[in-house]
Amino acid sequence: MITVGHLIRQLQTVDPDLPVYFAINPDWPNAHRIGHIVEITGSDGAVYIAENGQEGVLPPTVRNQLDWADV
Repeated sequence: MITVGHLIRQLQTVDPDLPVYFAINPDWPNAHRIGHIVEITGSDGAVYIAENGQEGVLPPTVRNQLDWADV
């Protein structure tokens, strides 16, 4: 499981002007746009990031780095 802190630390190492996409399914390797971000507080607290449509097929270099090249 990744936490908000882990995500922030990882994102601090990349260019802040780059767009961000989800890569969700190796069987259907599309880039998905990020939608709303919702925080739920309390004992069952979590952060949810919604998908907001597809941007297109992931480039082969991305699929290779995700080990999705052979899928």
